[in-house]
Amino acid sequence: MKPITVIGFLGTQLDSGRGAGRWSKWRPSVAITQHEDMVVARMELLYTRSHVDLARLVQKDIATVSPETEVNLVELPIRDPWDFEEVYGALYDWTSSYPFDSDQAQYWLNITTGTHVAQICLFLLAESRAIPGVILQASPPKRQIDGAAGNYALIDLDLSRYDALATRHAQAQQDAVAFLKSHIPTRNPRFNQLIAEIEQVAGRSQAPMLLVGPTGAGKSFLARRMYELKKARHQISGAFVEVNCATLRGDSAASTLFGHKKGAFTGAATERAGLLRTADQGLLFLDEIGELGADEQAMLLMAIEEKRFYPMGSDKEVSSDFQLIAGTNRDLRLEVSAGRFREDLFARINLWTYNLPGLAQRSEDIEPNIDHLLVQHAQQTHRTERFNAEARKRYLQFAQSPQALWSGNFRDLHASVTRLATLSTSGRITEDQVEAEIGRLQWLWQRPDAVAASSDVSADVALEALLPGDAIEAMDLFDRMQLASVVRVCRSASSLSEAGRQLFQASRAQRAVVNDADRLRKYLQKFGLSWDLVCSAR
Repeated sequence: MKPITVIGFLGTQLDSGRGAGRWSKWRPSVAITQHEDMVVARMELLYTRSHVDLARLVQKDIATVSPETEVNLVELPIRDPWDFEEVYGALYDWTSSYPFDSDQAQYWLNITTGTHVAQICLFLLAESRAIPGVILQASPPKRQIDGAAGNYALIDLDLSRYDALATRHAQAQQDAVAFLKSHIPTRNPRFNQLIAEIEQVAGRSQAPMLLVGPTGAGKSFLARRMYELKKARHQISGAFVEVNCATLRGDSAASTLFGHKKGAFTGAATERAGLLRTADQGLLFLDEIGELGADEQAMLLMAIEEKRFYPMGSDKEVSSDFQLIAGTNRDLRLEVSAGRFREDLFARINLWTYNLPGLAQRSEDIEPNIDHLLVQHAQQTHRTERFNAEARKRYLQFAQSPQALWSGNFRDLHASVTRLATLSTSGRITEDQVEAEIGRLQWLWQRPDAVAASSDVSADVALEALLPGDAIEAMDLFDRMQLASVVRVCRSASSLSEAGRQLFQASRAQRAVVNDADRLRKYLQKFGLSWDLVCSAR
C-alpha cells in the first residue's frame, strides 16, 4: 500500500489540552495516527499564527504515539477562518505549490477539525481534484477509553467510481436531452448528437450561443427549452426575453433593446428600460440577429463584453447580466465578408455555434413528430385523432419523399397535422383526407412561376362547363386548380384506369391492393362528377 499523507486543519478546540489530562480525551489529529490497522507516514497540519504553540504540542504528541509519522506544520495566512474567500484562497495557493505525487503516496483530507468553512473548502478542492485525495472523517469511540483512537471513514469524491451514481447522472443527462426535444424520440443521429452537446454546454456555460438554421427549424423553441432547463437547475433566475430583430427598425430598434431616457427622441414621452435590462439574470434570445443595424451591433457588443451600456439619450451607464442566445437563418460569415455584420460581434457570439437541420434533412424524425403533434392536439381539443393504417402509410410515404419540400419546416408539419386532425371524422384520419392534404402541401410549395404557368384561364372555363357557377365560387383556389388538373389528365387518357395510373403513379407502388380507377372515381364523385361527364366535352 502506498504511504499515507493526511492533510487537515489543527482543531483549536478538539485538539486542545496541555496537561496530562489531555491523554484521556479524544483528540482527532493525534488519534488518527493511533490506529493499529494503518500507519500515517506524513501529516500536513494546517494552522494559523495565533495557534502555533498548540500546533507544536500536537506535533510532539504525535511523535510520542506514532514515531513513524512525520508532522509538517503549515502556517496559513488566514485572519478570519470564517471568511470563505480568504480560506479558500489560502488553501488554493498552498495546494498549487504542493508537490503531489499520486504514484508515490495516497492523500487523505481530514475534515474532522477546522471551521465549517475550512471543511467545505477542503471538500471543494478534493472534488475538483486540485487535491488528488479522498475525504477522511474521524469520530470518537462509542465509549470513552483513555487513549482510544476512535473510528474513521474514507469518502472518495471521484463519482466515476460509483456505478449507481454514474448511472443516476447519466439518466439525469438523458432526461435533460429528452426535455430539450420535448420528449420526442427523434431518430436522426446527427440531430440527437447535436442536442446532447447543447445540453452539456447549456449546463456548464454562460457564454453566448448561436443557433443557425432555416425558418421553422426550431431555434426559438430550443432557446426557450434551454432557459427552462437552466432555471430548473437554479443556474438562472431572471426572465426569458425574446425578440425578432427583423422587426426592429430605426430609433425603435435601439430603444427596444437598450431602452431610452424620456425625451430621447420624438415620441419618447416616458423612460423605457429596454429588453436587455428586462433580461437581467435571465436569458435573452435575439432571433435573426443578422438583421440588426450597425449601431445596434456596436452597442450589443459592449453589452455582451462589459455587461454595461448606455440607454438612448442617457449619459449614465446601466448594467445587465444576461446570457445571450442568438438565432439566424443567414450565414454570418458571408455577412461579415460583405461588411453587413461586425466581425468582432460575430467572434463574440461564435463560441458555441449549432446548425439546426431542416425537417427535410431529418426525414426519419417526421413520424415521431407527427405522433407528438397528434398528442398535443388531443390535449388541446380533448379529442383523440389517429390515422387509418393506409392513410398513415400514404402520408409518411409522401412526407419522407423528395417531393415533400417542408420549406416552412416544423411550422408546415404542425399546420398539416392540425388540418388532418381537425377534419377527421369519428377520430380517424382517412386516406382521402391524406390525399387532399398532400394536394394542399404541393400547392403550398409550388414555386410562383410554376403557379403562374399552371393557372391558365382554360382550366376555369373547363370547370364552368362541368359545375354550376355558385359551386365554383364556393371552391378554394387550391381545390379549383387541383380539379382542373385532374380533368385535363382524364381528357388526355383513353380510360379511367389509365388516368388513375397517371395520377397515382407514385403512391400506387406502395399499395398492396391497387385500384387506381376506383380512387379516381371517388375523387370525381366528391364534386358530383363522373368519368363520362368529364370526358363528354373532350
